[in-house]
Amino acid sequence: MGAQPPDEPIGSGLGDSELEAVFAEASPSDTVAAVLTEARMVLAEVDNPLDAELWGSDIVAAMGSGGPAEAIVVAAEQAGTPESLATLRVLGVVGPPQLRATASAAASRLAALGIGDPAWAETIGEPSPGQCWSYGDARGRQEAVTMSFWYADSGHVVSVLLDRDQGGGIKNIWVGASEGVLERTMELSVHDPAVVFEMITQADARGRMDRAIAAGECPQQPDEVGNVASRRAMLRARVDLLHR
Repeated sequence: MGAQPPDEPIGSGLGDSELEAVFAEASPSDTVAAVLTEARMVLAEVDNPLDAELWGSDIVAAMGSGGPAEAIVVAAEQAGTPESLATLRVLGVVGPPQLRATASAAASRLAALGIGDPAWAETIGEPSPGQCWSYGDARGRQEAVTMSFWYADSGHVVSVLLDRDQGGGIKNIWVGASEGVLERTMELSVHDPAVVFEMITQADARGRMDRAIAAGECPQQPDEVGNVASRRAMLRARVDLLHR
């Protein structure tokens, strides 16, 4: 079984190396300023909720869930600009529960003041879960669980590679356009007897993801480390949408 499932990741517009450069040695105030500057440059160009969430997932990975993230919420509300409201909308759907709650509350207060929301604000964080499936090697050493989600007629998948040799932990995460992914995966299983494929329910996918998150993360290659970090918040937000 190859290391990467047959789908391509969607870029967020901000690479891991750029994030490290922005936040590595920045003071808390500089970090806040850098995020709001990024929001002004990046979110102004974003025209769909998925890309906004991917940007937010990168930002949460760079800041962590503690002080810097909470400081962003305070600073964004104080700034009272359209890009700061957009930032709060994004942080309100990705990241740990406490960050989501404080960011959403701050966003509601800004919106009540008449600050304009981005066009994608109405639907962000609320895609409809769709089909889920799993494929892995016949020896049971690796398994990729893929979950599909839909914003109206625009679909995307979140695919998670699990390493059974490492207790079923998360080895890699991809987010990509859904078009053709299921068909290519099924075709791969037909032509390769070493690949085991099965359709699974949303509840089954949720259970597998809950167990994988509990098992921890085990990326090995540099690109795996970067993918897991930058997509961690996105994965958890999507898992929360699956039926138990």
